[in-house]
Amino acid sequence: MIRHERSYGYGVPPDASGVDNRAEQLAVVADTALSQFDLERTLGDLLARVRELLAADTAVILLMDDDADELRAAAAVGLEEEVRQGVRIPIGAGFAGRVAAERKPIHLRHVDRSNVVNPLLWEKGLTSMLGVPLLTDDRMVGVLHVGSLAQREFSDNDVHVLQLAADWTALTTRAQMMAIDRAAAAALQRSLLPPRLPHVPGFELAARYVPGSRTGVGGDWYDVFGLLDGRWGVAIGDVAGHGLGAATVMGRVRSALRAYAIESADPADTLARLSRNIFHFESSGMATVGYAVLDAAHGRVSLSSAGHLPPLLATPHGSTAPVKIAVDPPLHADLRPTARRTVTVDLEPGAVLVSFTDGLIERRGESIDHGIHRLCQLVTPDHPEAVCARIMADLVGSETPDDDIAVLVLRRMP
Repeated sequence: MIRHERSYGYGVPPDASGVDNRAEQLAVVADTALSQFDLERTLGDLLARVRELLAADTAVILLMDDDADELRAAAAVGLEEEVRQGVRIPIGAGFAGRVAAERKPIHLRHVDRSNVVNPLLWEKGLTSMLGVPLLTDDRMVGVLHVGSLAQREFSDNDVHVLQLAADWTALTTRAQMMAIDRAAAAALQRSLLPPRLPHVPGFELAARYVPGSRTGVGGDWYDVFGLLDGRWGVAIGDVAGHGLGAATVMGRVRSALRAYAIESADPADTLARLSRNIFHFESSGMATVGYAVLDAAHGRVSLSSAGHLPPLLATPHGSTAPVKIAVDPPLHADLRPTARRTVTVDLEPGAVLVSFTDGLIERRGESIDHGIHRLCQLVTPDHPEAVCARIMADLVGSETPDDDIAVLVLRRMP
């Protein structure tokens, strides 16, 4: 209730006594934490020091779950049950939810069902609490709160020290979570890309994948897999975004495409089913996918594109050019499924088909057409490994690309 609360705005000048010493002690702990990459241990060390410096009985960190718009208990000292029981608090609900919603410190002088939603707090016997937000660059990271079993008035000095701890915790947590996400995204990406390309009778294959320096591991992927009728599925795609989120969506798209490919022999129908999946299950997903069914026995490939750039075709007796296929809308959570089209192309012996993602050809200040023209000059009816090497040497060279790149090359053996 309002009469039991006290709110603090940022910039409130604390009393001079006692703050400098406590701030210096927190700085030592924070500097040590920044050098660690064990998030659970880092948060535990910070909380132990915070509880000691503020002479509190409990100290808890709840981190923001952006997807669910909730706080989840991540670390606790004196109230370990919050973490063990997986406590989650909606933004705006109860004490911690209000701290996150209002983005300012809040002091509770009385703890009961009227002002907290987590029963563990009043069952523990807490009578006074102080909570502050964890913010970095105006982004909500979580909430840090301490509690006292005895009736207590938290001072402005206490608020200042706790906010300092929260600021350091936010920086540490954000940095370590980003590192964890990058490692997890890279591991997921490696697990989903084919460890080695399959042996397709009558064809030679090669591929490349390079993460971008600007986006890190993203949603670019390629796949080659056998179908039940002896033909082969060949896919390449690009999920919007980067990091663990994009890699996770990419994994779901790849798995769903494989499942639908087994049920349908027509690439357009496979992508139509995949489009319904994205529309129904992915709340904010967007992806481009090029999918082909390769009839290796007859040297024929049927292709359909969901917003993806057409592959390039190089033949022994002609020039290199994009395959003339209709580019249908991408897969998007906001786009209702539409009719899709398939084009069938005969691959003469020695022909090379190159599929790629836009990171390979997009350059600042240059048009897509210019990038495609440059790529066409590099693609010849050569061995796929030689084609990949030439493409990457010319378009990537010694620089780390801004965006991630996937390239898949198929050649019908002469």
